[in-house]
Amino acid sequence: MQKMNNSQKILLLGANGQLGYELNKSLGFLGNVIATTRQQCDLTDLQALSHTISQIRPNVIINATAYTAVDKAEQDDAQAFKVNCNALAHLAACAKQQKALLIHYSSDYVFDGTKPRAYVETDSTNPLNVYGQSKLSGENEIMRSGAKALIFRTSWVFGSHGNNFVKTVLRLAKEREVLSIVDDQIGCPTPAEMLAEATLLALYKLFNNENCCITSPQLYHLTSSEAVSWYDFARYIVQTAKNLGFAIKAKTINAIPSSDYPTPAKRPLNSVLDCQKFQKDFGVILPSWKKYIESVLLAAKV
Repeated sequence: MQKMNNSQKILLLGANGQLGYELNKSLGFLGNVIATTRQQCDLTDLQALSHTISQIRPNVIINATAYTAVDKAEQDDAQAFKVNCNALAHLAACAKQQKALLIHYSSDYVFDGTKPRAYVETDSTNPLNVYGQSKLSGENEIMRSGAKALIFRTSWVFGSHGNNFVKTVLRLAKEREVLSIVDDQIGCPTPAEMLAEATLLALYKLFNNENCCITSPQLYHLTSSEAVSWYDFARYIVQTAKNLGFAIKAKTINAIPSSDYPTPAKRPLNSVLDCQKFQKDFGVILPSWKKYIESVLLAAKV
């Protein structure tokens, strides 16, 4: 791709988060990026959000902010819905008024995980927990708004910035000789860097009108290409860390069922999302998560 020299103005919300960090690094390729943190632009302060958008007048609004404390949400449902749903309704209305394209990231947790195959965008939703319910409600608010929007459902996000499963496993593997990891939940680990790259590509093609035109909300699944269990994911992380020369204490990794690791929020057993629609519409082959593990581990080592 050639770097674009244009007047595109992109407002990035949540620039200090795991995904926002990667987006902020790459979006300058497309135009002028105004990156705000949650402290600078709180999504739940609707008046301030409206003021920010009206002052900046962006062509694109990217929302990388979310309430992501899955277990905490079971007791904090009001805040989860305030961030993941109510604020989204207002944000979509602002985007429509501004005639800006809204990009938002949703979750595999909108499904109940009972389907034996990968979920497609048209499959029925049935979230098992408050977090999933709040994310689905946010999707619905955007769809009802009629704004120009791209909703990207993703799963198991990890990256070099912020807290995530990869860093947790690395820390535990340094501290303990035995790890016990759930093996009956399957999904596609998705690098935050890959999500940012895919978002960049989608925007590039939209800006260049390469047979892509968004006039109403569109829903896509967007994850890496290789499904794995949490257990096998952890094994790969630990082995890669060993290969990189990390001082790993863990000698055994035990596979356990979800029933042996109860959590306040119930998780879907199958979180695999079918991403063929995104790959077809934007002409991209999504990579495996494996190519990103080394860089994330090396960043954690510093």
